[in-house]
Amino acid sequence: MNKIHLYDKIISPIITEKSTKISEYNKIVFKVPSNADKDNLKKNIEKIFKVNVIKVNIINKKNREKLIRGRKVKISGFKKAIVTLKKGQNIDLTAGI
Repeated sequence: MNKIHLYDKIISPIITEKSTKISEYNKIVFKVPSNADKDNLKKNIEKIFKVNVIKVNIINKKNREKLIRGRKVKISGFKKAIVTLKKGQNIDLTAGI
């Protein structure tokens, strides 16, 4: 029952060109719920992946509009967290949980 609450704080990893580039510096990017905070996120990631988290940065991406085939489309915003791990540790996102 306790594991369900741990996984509720992480929606998915964000795998883009920029996130793979910063993975060289022991940083992992996750999409998190809008009510997530740094302290709980740090504790949950340490428990789930069994790593030492040094720092958590949270970024709010705002809603925006985009033109697709001449029509305005709303793109919903989200919250993402950049997690810095201790040197020498990493999270293998390709293996699954």
